[in-house]
Amino acid sequence: MKANTIITISRQYGSLGREIGKELSERLGIPYYDRELISLAAKKSGFSEELFDQLDRRATNSFLYSLTMFGSAGLNGLSLTDQLYVTQRNIIREVASQGSCVIVGRCADYILRKEPDIFHFFIKAPMAARLAHAKDDPKIPDATKETIEKLDKQRAAYYNFYTGQVWGHAANYDMCLDSDRLGVSKAVDMMIDFIETAQAKEAE
Repeated sequence: MKANTIITISRQYGSLGREIGKELSERLGIPYYDRELISLAAKKSGFSEELFDQLDRRATNSFLYSLTMFGSAGLNGLSLTDQLYVTQRNIIREVASQGSCVIVGRCADYILRKEPDIFHFFIKAPMAARLAHAKDDPKIPDATKETIEKLDKQRAAYYNFYTGQVWGHAANYDMCLDSDRLGVSKAVDMMIDFIETAQAKEAE
């Protein structure tokens, strides 16, 4: 794998995207960023980590509602929601500039779209599998199909609002994988093979 290879992973809630990202980073020996970005952004901005976590989760409120709640103009005329997004965006660019890494979620695919050696993956799974995985999330107790669909809609609204693109649209990614059919390790195998094949072809 080339130095300074950036890998972004977008995923449906409960599709094991986080687990796939962690195993990918471990096997490649490169840093992994997911919720770690929240701590970094909080330290950088001076906002509390709890505030970033609230924006990140949006478990009970829709994204549009959060825009209303945090919509009053603040620093430089930006709403609090916008300030949090800009801070997180800058952190993502900063960690990507430091070398190869895996970044899960947070519009990283769009934020880093101009990076030369970057690969975008989308992880999906059928609803039954996602419901089973949701049982391991203590912040979403008694998850239902409706709960998961709502979380996906909120994730999509956030992504679409800040990127102007459609979350989950195939054209935005290099590969889409079904984690239920493949399993975590096989999904990682395919991602690594894709990256190595693509980089080898570019080197010809």
